[in-house]
Amino acid sequence: MGFLKNQQIKAAMRLLAWQYEKSARPLPERTLLEQRARQLVDDAHRIARERGGNVLSILKEMVTDKGC
Repeated sequence: MGFLKNQQIKAAMRLLAWQYEKSARPLPERTLLEQRARQLVDDAHRIARERGGNVLSILKEMVTDKGC
């Protein structure tokens, strides 16, 4: 996996952790959080290919809209 995708996954993990804390829910195990982050990054890349846009902006929208 490339450097940029790893950075995007780490950013997605931070966004998810923030969303969990914001909603006063316990943080899941790191492996589950990483799996969710990877799925979000993959979805964001797919959306960016289809509609264009910035992957990080799409990630932010996905996390805040879905509420984790």
